[in-house]
Amino acid sequence: MSEHLPPTIDPAAAARWHAAAPAASPWLHEEVARRMQERLQWIRQAPAAWCDWDPVRGGLQGHALVAQRYPQASCVVAETAPARAEAARQALGARWWQAAHWRGTQPHFGLPQDGGVQMLWSNMALHMAADPQALIAQWHRALAVDGYLMFSCLGPDTVRELHALYAELGWPPAGHAFTDMHDWGDMLVQSGFAEPVMDMERITLTFATPARLLQELRELGANLHPARFAGLRGRRWRERLEQALAERLADPQHGGQLALTFEIVYGHAFKPTPRVRMSESSSVSLQDMRAMLHERSRSAPE
Repeated sequence: MSEHLPPTIDPAAAARWHAAAPAASPWLHEEVARRMQERLQWIRQAPAAWCDWDPVRGGLQGHALVAQRYPQASCVVAETAPARAEAARQALGARWWQAAHWRGTQPHFGLPQDGGVQMLWSNMALHMAADPQALIAQWHRALAVDGYLMFSCLGPDTVRELHALYAELGWPPAGHAFTDMHDWGDMLVQSGFAEPVMDMERITLTFATPARLLQELRELGANLHPARFAGLRGRRWRERLEQALAERLADPQHGGQLALTFEIVYGHAFKPTPRVRMSESSSVSLQDMRAMLHERSRSAPE
């Protein structure tokens, strides 16, 4: 196992969640997608093609905002969970009577070809990946040279109030640990990306009741910590949890509602022209060779 993998993610649990997560876009994901697409105004070059990675969970409204920003760009919809692939087709595929169907501008469904897109968009997915570096490497392969990655995920301060509550009660961890934005930047560089720009913000959500808070958390994700509760918990445990939430998370600044913090990490990085490490025997892919020759022709004096 790589030293850079999150140490508290159970791969089997992550795979089960990825396969069984609801085919719905949580409100928080849509809000983060809205904020992330606003950052596209700083990108000078519009992509000729872009990929939305797992848009059903990432936010279908967010997908529409990006598509509106780049109406001339072709789009690849990479829904990697079979259970949500049909939902993506139903939501994003053009019907036969719609103009996009006849113009041939409807999205393509499936994984992007290596070097096939100039932007890869991933909203609120990376923190649930058991092997995030493998996923980042997959994104790197999908991007063309000078293409860029835009992603968001949850950061370490997410639901810190819930973690503190579980610790006080002597219970196992409330959730797996999330990666710090600086570590994400290091992973991007190690995967071949350049000029990573990382930043974060905190969003506070408030809930009228403990039941509503727990419902929101179930929609957002699952506890993937290997040391989580091993078995099912009964009604009395649920009642104790709700009572503790009502007592300890009520925030006077929010009218006594229950407040939870969510740290949102945003990342952006470019795929540079590949550099070949020379040895007695070096191999270069055809795609990388074309990119290097193109870069050399652009920089040659006239």
